[in-house]
Amino acid sequence: MNSTHATTRSTIHDDVEEILVTGDQIAERVAQLGAQLEADYAGRDPVLVSVLKGSIIFLADLIRAMQSTLSLDLMEVSSYGASTESSGQVRILKDLSRPIEGRDVIVVEDIIDTGLTLNYLLKYLHDKGPASIRVVCLLDKPARRLAEIPIDYRGFTIPDRFVVGYGLDYDERYRNLPYIGVLKPSVYGAASPEG
Repeated sequence: MNSTHATTRSTIHDDVEEILVTGDQIAERVAQLGAQLEADYAGRDPVLVSVLKGSIIFLADLIRAMQSTLSLDLMEVSSYGASTESSGQVRILKDLSRPIEGRDVIVVEDIIDTGLTLNYLLKYLHDKGPASIRVVCLLDKPARRLAEIPIDYRGFTIPDRFVVGYGLDYDERYRNLPYIGVLKPSVYGAASPEG
């Protein structure tokens, strides 16, 4: 049984072609982002809205880096399915659980590539009357941008590669990798990476 676990674990890592951002680099940058948010929102009690499922690990580490009063809400949207590319059609699978009218909202995203999903989500949230909305993302992939997105807090800018780990998945797998890695194209049946 132990050998099975070892094989499964190494297979997950073996599916990664290259590590783009190490776990240590992530931890250091998330601590910096938390400190910046802490300073910018001192005394303001913001609500952090996490977009499930990919950003949940980033959110957990980010809020632990903040010491002031805050609240959380979760949304789940879908535009990928089992694909490596956004379909452009956004569906809200889980809406906010509490009103955000008059609140300072910080949208927490794992990755912004085309920007289509987040563009839709920001318009949706604006219609709910918050005092302000800012965006914090772990990864920015500007090469694929199709919609202009105001990114207020950015972890890392990455090249146009299909990445997994630290919450990011391919078909619900690889979220538990402790780093950001490039998935081998052979894993998702592509001739070249298109994340």
